[in-house]
Amino acid sequence: MDFYRRIKNEFTRLSERNNLGAETIQIRVRTLSPEEAIGNPEDKDYPLTKGRERMMEAEFKGCFGQAFTDMYGNFSGDMNYVLQMELNNNFRRAIFLASFNAVTRYLGIADKTVHCKDEAPPICARELVSYIRENFGQPRIAMVGLQPRMVQALSKEFDLRVVDMDEDNIGHEKFGVTIGAPDETPANLAWCDLAFVTGSALTNDTLDDLMGSKQTLVFGVTIAGPAACLGLRRFCPYGS
Repeated sequence: MDFYRRIKNEFTRLSERNNLGAETIQIRVRTLSPEEAIGNPEDKDYPLTKGRERMMEAEFKGCFGQAFTDMYGNFSGDMNYVLQMELNNNFRRAIFLASFNAVTRYLGIADKTVHCKDEAPPICARELVSYIRENFGQPRIAMVGLQPRMVQALSKEFDLRVVDMDEDNIGHEKFGVTIGAPDETPANLAWCDLAFVTGSALTNDTLDDLMGSKQTLVFGVTIAGPAACLGLRRFCPYGS
């Protein structure tokens, strides 16, 4: 399943249908500070507060879309440039995804395209436990991408394995779970009943490798527009 081919085709279709490419409409993308992206949560162990990764935010006609990335900067360009841009690194993919999220938000297709803040993440994590129980029962969960409050909540209630790309996390125990390296993902997916995957896998261009025969639930703002357009099940109750 080539997600970027499908998303690019959908972005082009939406642009043509709504005459967005006919104008020189500027999409402005900027990198948010940790405070702008997640506020001031009590816990300081989120990737955004640790500083290795940032949130990039696109604005399109007063609507905002975000994408999480480890390769960040600012950008301004028109719709046609974004559509034709080669998506050959995490920076360009973050521009594309943030822009897609802003445009689909503007068109009323996607919602919750902006990250939650302050004390919302732990509340979100507690609701995640109930959501999974109600929709999937008592599954073994393979989580891709460390979100600490979610790991904290899930590890108390489910059999959980977690992989992450941050070398500072790999091999360390978080809430009773030893965080694995990305090369452990195939074994975890074979073991699990539910794949719980960060939307940032799109920025890293690894989502194609993660969507297999297992039930999959994606989470976060990065994948807001793609999930809405491609019919992916997404959990992000407190985004705005």
